[in-house]
Amino acid sequence: MHDPTAEELQIHTEHGRLFAKRWRAATATQIGRAPIVLFHDSLGCVELWRDFPQRLAAAAGRGVVAYDRLGFGRSDPHPGKLGRGFIEAEADGGFRVLSEQLEIDRFIAFGHSVGGGMAVACAARHGDACRALVTESAQAFVEDRTVHGLRAARTAFAEPGQFDRLRRYHGDKAAWVLSAWIDTWLAVDFADWNLDATARQVRCPTLAIHGDQDEYGSVLHPQRIAELTAGPAALRILDGCGHVPHKERPETVLAEAVTWLRDVGD
Repeated sequence: MHDPTAEELQIHTEHGRLFAKRWRAATATQIGRAPIVLFHDSLGCVELWRDFPQRLAAAAGRGVVAYDRLGFGRSDPHPGKLGRGFIEAEADGGFRVLSEQLEIDRFIAFGHSVGGGMAVACAARHGDACRALVTESAQAFVEDRTVHGLRAARTAFAEPGQFDRLRRYHGDKAAWVLSAWIDTWLAVDFADWNLDATARQVRCPTLAIHGDQDEYGSVLHPQRIAELTAGPAALRILDGCGHVPHKERPETVLAEAVTWLRDVGD
């Protein structure tokens, strides 16, 4: 999907090339503000954010950067399997290389689903450089609802034609993407994973957005994130909303995020 408002970028890492897009701020004053970096979900990529990054940049008056993690979208294939610590590792992995090559010295982390966990990790790891954290439908631990949702998704993707949706965005990497989500999260040694220690290291302001009908996690997840982060935290629970608020309720998510970010220093 061609977007004339965005600049396409190639980020070179020791494990392969990452694809990224950057939507620049509209005015000279806005260009100096900390950009928002988007972290996609377990089956996501830059393209699946649709027009949300462009709308977020315009509404927030900030640049926005989104990238495909290694193995996803238009980035190079991942060389192996995801380990137990893959969420926390993104802070010193793809994100660190991205921020160095794009010369991002201050940023706002905004992550959806597993990307929300990665946003937490980046906020924790990069300290004062992270000016604010926004999580959307983030998982903070593995609960029964998470497991049930994953098992239902595994069954759904076994149906004829369902896998083709992944191939459309991830190409030959689609099978790896699906396994990296379902097999990783359902692994026995992942059952007791949680973000507690990482969340406690976050010092910046935090906004946790979550739908009360999220099929992969109850409202206990945003509550835990808001409670554990050390900086000022706000919680927004969206009634009747599922796992993808920025798609199901884009106007609400934009309004909540933009209003909240007005008080964040640059």
